[in-house]
Amino acid sequence: MGAVEAICDAPVDRYALDPAPLTKPVAKPKAAPAASAPSVSVDPVAEAQALAAAAPDLEALQAAMSGFAHSDLKLGARNLVFCDGNPQARIMIVGEAPGREEDRSGKPFIGEAGQLLDRMLAAIDMRRDHPDPARSVYITNILPWRPPQNRDPSADERAMFRPFVMRHIALIDPDILILMGRISASTLLQGNEAITRIRGQWREVAGRPALPMLHPAYLLRNPAAKREAWADLLELQARLRTVT
Repeated sequence: MGAVEAICDAPVDRYALDPAPLTKPVAKPKAAPAASAPSVSVDPVAEAQALAAAAPDLEALQAAMSGFAHSDLKLGARNLVFCDGNPQARIMIVGEAPGREEDRSGKPFIGEAGQLLDRMLAAIDMRRDHPDPARSVYITNILPWRPPQNRDPSADERAMFRPFVMRHIALIDPDILILMGRISASTLLQGNEAITRIRGQWREVAGRPALPMLHPAYLLRNPAAKREAWADLLELQARLRTVT
């Protein structure tokens, strides 16, 4: 059988031995699954409202927006774009969202559309960096982070950041708001009217007059609409004389 060496002193007939009784292993009782903690749904808008309300000043508001954890936009953005201009200005402009140049610089309205906005303001003797509050403007956006590929902000994103914008308005306390573009107007007025239909018509936001205007980026694509933008600037200039 191929055996060439004996292990014991005497041969052992293994076939004659009684086989060892087979014992069936006893299965260990399964431990009861640990009770999982109940899932808690977080309301991003409610959290944004709480964070915004707790911000006593602009620095705290900026920090709250930077730490807001429910928007993925900042994962693909370089900088939080918070504001530009004179915080004492009588006019506060609320734009839509940062673009590529704004994302790089951390300031709103820096690109081609921003350059056009500066020329528009200069036409009525105003600018963002003027030390006189009566001749300066303060600028922010609905979204502080650049959306990928400059896409329009989603309804959820606008709802999440609206409380921060409303608190921003309260802290600046301007005499007049400019709702620059469709996204800004629809978010703060909470409606879906076309910006081309409501531009130049005075509305109210946060208890103060608000003027919807065409976004400079729209004017770059539709130069013929600059005539309407000029009419709105003249309307703004006239309203400033009556608001105290």
